[in-house]
Amino acid sequence: MLDLIATRRALHQIPEIGMEEFKTHAYLMDVIGQLLENCDFAQVRTWKTGILVHLTGSAPEKTIGWRTDIDGLPIVEETGLDFKSLHPERMHACGHDFHMTIALGLLEKMAEQQPKHNLLFLFQPAEENLAGGMLIYEAGAFGEWLPDEFYGLHVRPDLKVGQMATNRATLFAGTCEVKIRFTGKGGHAAFPHTANDALVAASYFVTQVQSVVSRNVDPIEGAVVTFGHMQAGTTNNVIAETAFLHGTIRALTQDMSLLVQKRVREVAEGIAKSFGVELDIVLNPSGYLPVENNPKLADEFMTYFDGVEGVEMIDCPPAMTGEDFGYLLNKVPGVMFWLGVETPYPLHNPRLNPNEAALPLAVDKLSGFLKMKVN
Repeated sequence: MLDLIATRRALHQIPEIGMEEFKTHAYLMDVIGQLLENCDFAQVRTWKTGILVHLTGSAPEKTIGWRTDIDGLPIVEETGLDFKSLHPERMHACGHDFHMTIALGLLEKMAEQQPKHNLLFLFQPAEENLAGGMLIYEAGAFGEWLPDEFYGLHVRPDLKVGQMATNRATLFAGTCEVKIRFTGKGGHAAFPHTANDALVAASYFVTQVQSVVSRNVDPIEGAVVTFGHMQAGTTNNVIAETAFLHGTIRALTQDMSLLVQKRVREVAEGIAKSFGVELDIVLNPSGYLPVENNPKLADEFMTYFDGVEGVEMIDCPPAMTGEDFGYLLNKVPGVMFWLGVETPYPLHNPRLNPNEAALPLAVDKLSGFLKMKVN
């Protein structure tokens, strides 16, 4: 029987950046091989560092999919755990070690007896950086295994163990990475009239772009425009020739995301023209669409867990966090939900350490749901 705690701790020690999950891939393949050793209705397929496990049903009429992400983050761990990351400047600070462990636990449960319908487990790379869900879909890796329904979870620190949360609409925002470079003319700080200050143009942009949300977005809807990184100049008495800005756009619908992208571009173009500087702007929304739950399947999911002892199902509002599962849910109807892991530190924090009591509970309760779906 799979030791969930030991598995999670082993995975926690080997976090890797998206598309570089080589040790993680090897570890998963080894465990999957052990779990399926006596299973004659399972097939395994790989795509780069991703893994697809297909359980063929006895009389299949549909395929149910379960997705987990497998990558880590470029964060220096500060938990002080005995099983802390062995990889410098890498950490499972978003709970993907939990996600993988639960998926392995579910695979073990579901491989005990051949289901009626097909079941696909996707161990997906590069959720954090390269939209691995989009990459694996566009590469055609699913083939005839593409699910008819897709399910996935994300740990949530502020929910207690035993709590789950989702809704019948949008759970997570769509995201769009923004990179902007203003290029003017450098010069001596004492002679500003002989130069063209890119830093001033960028500063005006950062203040003016705040009006996009306050004056272009319906207050009843939601959107965020944040620029978290700015780089310009070299020292105090040199006028900056270039200024670089790196930010994010988040919105709860794809239509709103496209509107905000359009307005951010227009503001940047207007600032560049008014200051006489050159503009280079890149908007990269690829693969991070809003995570939109299928209303019918979400209602079924929530109704099921309303009746499960030991689970408190919460109907929650959407969050502005991004998740590339939104791309797959744009192609296949399904549901994503939060799983409570009760810890004081938020996601992406170097001290995040989810409560391991959530692991056996999740495997036990979620396997019941999957058995209902495939039998």
